Amino acid sequence: MCPIRILIVDDSAFMRLTLGRRLAETPGFEVIGKAGDGHEALAMMPTLRPDVVTMDVEMPGLNGLDTLAKIMESQPTPVVMVSSLTREGTDTTVRALTLGAVDFVSKPAQTSQMSQMVVELAEKIRGAATARVQKRISLTRIASEGADKGQKAMLRNVMRSDRVISIGSSTGGPGALRQLLGALPGTLDAAIVIVQHMPPGFTRSLADRLDEESAWVVKEAQDGDRLLCGQALLAPGGHHLEFDKFGVAMLTRNPPVNNVRPAVDVTTNSVVEAFGSRVLGVVLTGMGRDGTRGAEKIKRTGGQVIAEHESTCAVYGMPRSAVEAGVVDHIAPLPQIPALIHRLIGSNGNE
Repeated sequence: MCPIRILIVDDSAFMRLTLGRRLAETPGFEVIGKAGDGHEALAMMPTLRPDVVTMDVEMPGLNGLDTLAKIMESQPTPVVMVSSLTREGTDTTVRALTLGAVDFVSKPAQTSQMSQMVVELAEKIRGAATARVQKRISLTRIASEGADKGQKAMLRNVMRSDRVISIGSSTGGPGALRQLLGALPGTLDAAIVIVQHMPPGFTRSLADRLDEESAWVVKEAQDGDRLLCGQALLAPGGHHLEFDKFGVAMLTRNPPVNNVRPAVDVTTNSVVEAFGSRVLGVVLTGMGRDGTRGAEKIKRTGGQVIAEHESTCAVYGMPRSAVEAGVVDHIAPLPQIPALIHRLIGSNGNE
């Protein structure tokens, strides 16, 4: 089997040396280059053609975010961001994920934690090497295909005729969510619940980012939040998000399900308990099987399930699991899912 060919991009000589040495010692990896800034990385990309790029978020000159954007426009390649845990670093990392980065790791606060970070990075590199990445879709194009982000949805209580859309995603999910919500009209007679596998500290930034780029009011869920038409509630990292029979949010620290917390299955199950056949499930890109049991429950109660087609998934794991379980009604590439949702649900006529 050919080794995974890695380009390391970091302005820190220490990080380049340490990551280069440790990754080169890892079976199945080959470090083919190191770049000290974005300009150097872009110059090396056409010749080296790496399988995976590790990208420092904060660099002088051409920073990690701008370098990522240029890579995704000219030579789409799986990128794993290397982020600080500051608020600024978190926001930038989330923005990178919505622009096409496959995954990220956080820089350790102390050098004694470097070994643990390298182990995590190696795992993320292996996953990224199997990811399917595509050219970055501009916000202008998304706007032309769907929602008018200048006009925010009007919030109202969920009525008996309204629907609830339960969306689950993991690896590659932030970018998929950006495209989906950015093209989905906020006038739909529906409330949205989103579970994106992401650690604590990052989901609030993701909610803020999605809120800025869509007609939906997107917020990180808190205890007591209500499902509202025109609003999307995002499960916070480190917590399961559940709803009572009145559609009121409850956050729990119950054990992980499918090795994750938040888990799509936990949220979807509770939504189905409250809203039955009115739930529309959407399973987007991601590793593993999370979301399949929730999709099964949607089907048992008369609801419908959409799975993202393999052709647009960064990782065709979660959708594949649901499809193979026989609980999916519609399979569609990501750009077609907003129109499909609109057709299945309809709108209140105020588009």
